[in-house]
Amino acid sequence: MNPDVAIVGGGIVGAACADACAAAGLCVVVVEHGVEGGGATGAGMGHLTVMDDSEAQFALTRCSVDLWNRLGPELPANVEYTPCGTLWVAADEEEMGWVRRKHAWHADRGLRTEILDAAALTEAEPNLRRGLAGALRVPCDSVIYQPAATRFLLDRSRAGIVRVRATAIGEGSVRLADGGQLSAGAVVNAAGVDAPRLTPGIEIEPRKGHLLITDRLRGFARHQLVELGYLKSAHGSRGDSVAFNLQPRATGQLLIGSSRQMGATGPEVEPRMLSWMLRRAVEFMPALRSLPAIRAWTGFRPCTPDNLPYIGLAPGARSIYVAAGHEGLGIATSLATGLLIAAAIAGGPTPVPPAPYDPARKAAHAHSH
Repeated sequence: MNPDVAIVGGGIVGAACADACAAAGLCVVVVEHGVEGGGATGAGMGHLTVMDDSEAQFALTRCSVDLWNRLGPELPANVEYTPCGTLWVAADEEEMGWVRRKHAWHADRGLRTEILDAAALTEAEPNLRRGLAGALRVPCDSVIYQPAATRFLLDRSRAGIVRVRATAIGEGSVRLADGGQLSAGAVVNAAGVDAPRLTPGIEIEPRKGHLLITDRLRGFARHQLVELGYLKSAHGSRGDSVAFNLQPRATGQLLIGSSRQMGATGPEVEPRMLSWMLRRAVEFMPALRSLPAIRAWTGFRPCTPDNLPYIGLAPGARSIYVAAGHEGLGIATSLATGLLIAAAIAGGPTPVPPAPYDPARKAAHAHSH
């Protein structure tokens, strides 16, 4: 087996790279010792959202969300593609200032958003507590069930799967834990939090997050709901933080987040973090108090110093590429990431300018709007 491309990592980023490379006419093998769509992919929320921490983040998320929305009609039912939009909820007048600035910023870049006042927010989401100031609605955002989406992309790529742990990668080769070696024209490191082990020199830290899913209650929430305070807690904070983030699932269940911890290494659910996160959710939606929870879990997101992923040729390499460091946006940005990797390997146009995601860049810290 001498494929054109060997991709290490079978999460949604690796699957999207496999799909894009196959569409470019390349023969692909994916090296994944665990479950495809497990790891950070399986532990996250399937939120396809346009983000605006920086021009580069906006370009990558917007391109990828557009690609997902175009793909939506082709996705099988088990992917649960739901074009529900996002409401960025403003708690007070200060945060409504953010809403107005974000609305204007997006309008300048051709993205349609809507400002909701307090009354319109209550009408859109009756289970939110009264007294909130309003929200920014982003209609183009969607939700998917990401493990099934990963499987769809892998199946479509017809990639071979090598179910052995990768211990090292080199120019044109992947060393395997069983003593074997896989040869390929190009190697893509899409190993998430494990990526620095295989490509020394790239800066990725694991950031732990908790999630909880409830029993089924159809119609409780209609949009993906995120507090605008999320932007304060999600980036720049080195300490532990929580923010209200709720996703209505196609099953009628509610997925509740989110928490962030740097430096936490164990996968166990921590009662302190979970209760803090749920208290925050109940502040925004008091009726959540009465909903039965089914399970809680944690995952580790691959975080870079400037909140942008590494996509492209590894530093100093000729045929080793990196597609890692997407933090909580791997699912949203996977399709554009795949196209950038395929273009880097096979040539052809890129969906967005690739320079900001260059793995050899010197990290510059991002700024929120």
